[in-house]
Amino acid sequence: MAFTKENGSGWHPGQVSDWFLRIARAAGLPPITSHGLRHGAASLALSAGTDVKVVSAELGHATIHFTQDTYQSVFPDVAKAAAEATAALLRGPAPVTVG
Repeated sequence: MAFTKENGSGWHPGQVSDWFLRIARAAGLPPITSHGLRHGAASLALSAGTDVKVVSAELGHATIHFTQDTYQSVFPDVAKAAAEATAALLRGPAPVTVG
């Protein structure tokens, strides 16, 4: 991210971080950095099934492996859904009833 002044020069990253934390606090949100938001957004996108190539490109990473290693974490609901999908495959197709 880049934040610039009206004259095009950059703000010091620490200044931007301070502003962000004050805004979050004023909004009643838990303290989080802008980098924390980036991590959370990337992790949620991957957990929602967004292709890792798309997330990697959005983040500007050179490889999808870096994106996976850095941002892909397993959320409990995602792990449960994966386990249930695997179990469903092992059970086979549901019996067909004619009624």
